[in-house]
Amino acid sequence: MTSTSGSTGTTGTPGAPGSAAGGRPLLNRRLAEFGTTIFAEMSALAVRTGAINLGQGFPDTDGPEEVREAAVRALRDGRGNQYPPGPGVPELRAAVAAHQERHYGLSYDPDREVLVTAGATEAIAASLLALVEPGDEVIALEPYYDSYAASIALAGGTRVPVTLRPGEGPGGGAADRRFVLDLDELRAAVTPRTRLLLLNTPHNPTGTVLTREELAAIAELAVERDLLVVTDEVYEHLVFTDEVTPAHLPLASFPGMRERTVTIGSAGKTFSFTGWKVGWVTSTPELVTAVRSAKQYLTFVASGPFQYAVAEALALPESYFTGIREDLRAKRDLLSAGLTAAGFEVYRPQGTYFITTDIRPLGEDRSHGGDGFAFCRALPERAGVVAIPNAVFYDHRDAGAPFVRFAFCKRTEVLADAVERLKAL
Repeated sequence: MTSTSGSTGTTGTPGAPGSAAGGRPLLNRRLAEFGTTIFAEMSALAVRTGAINLGQGFPDTDGPEEVREAAVRALRDGRGNQYPPGPGVPELRAAVAAHQERHYGLSYDPDREVLVTAGATEAIAASLLALVEPGDEVIALEPYYDSYAASIALAGGTRVPVTLRPGEGPGGGAADRRFVLDLDELRAAVTPRTRLLLLNTPHNPTGTVLTREELAAIAELAVERDLLVVTDEVYEHLVFTDEVTPAHLPLASFPGMRERTVTIGSAGKTFSFTGWKVGWVTSTPELVTAVRSAKQYLTFVASGPFQYAVAEALALPESYFTGIREDLRAKRDLLSAGLTAAGFEVYRPQGTYFITTDIRPLGEDRSHGGDGFAFCRALPERAGVVAIPNAVFYDHRDAGAPFVRFAFCKRTEVLADAVERLKAL
């Protein structure tokens, strides 16, 4: 997989930009396939064209005022303005442990089994750098967040994608179509070189939420083959529970999994403060120590005052978590209906704040030929909306070619405007 949108500029003649004496590329060969991300390209295109940016996944409003004020208090009180403790401030580690107990009945020691990171992205990188040796295979569900591939490469691992494919969800109805995990394919992907499974549920970009049965089968496989598992659960509170979609189920809660699972969480998605970069890891003392050994040489520490604010955020009443889910459910339904009316095939997400669509039903437009890259690069000029081609999240580019992702974590009036623009297609 490559998450690039163009050349990295790392090859060329000696003395040219991007090359060193003797012609050796400046960029480490492990990162040679990675360049400027598609998010940077499409966001720049949004600015240049004045288009509505439904590409990059960040809200266009801040989170709760009381949480923002908690950060201001911490700044003014001098809490976190200097280096915070390496594992994270005690208040946040205690809040994370209490959160896991409150929502999932999982008990963690805040002093030995919780590690605060600079967002989930650092948690993912530190986990893979700590746990993967060169040559180890890492299985990830494809399509996957682009930092997964880069982190596996940095660790010297070999990524092995298992592709989620369009199919029927548990309910079997048209509105329940989702991207489905083939458990037989997952099992067949495990070899003697497999070290780790890298999972993401709720899943970005498809919006799939793995079912209890799927998670149980993954747990059984991990125990049977003695695999470590890193689970990216940053969208844990953005699950739109109904009769076919369960509430979030941490993999660590399944038999035999607590001792082999590194669970990653984050404040950015739940509380709409993505710029604060506060994430965390929960696991056994041994696994947390391993991850911390890598993490300390990445950022060392980060986000001092914001850690105190996130500690307060995690203790918000259940009404907050219900409220954000219901708000995003309504926005999901608004954008889903609008995209359907505009002619897209829509995979209504069970979680996250992204919608994956298939552009092939827009058959009257031959300019893109089912190519999500061409479609997304033309869309800002044609309709004044920016989206992301899902192919950037695939090793198997052909499998992702016709799919395009839209973010609905925006104000309702912005989504309504985008829908009207898209209908012009």
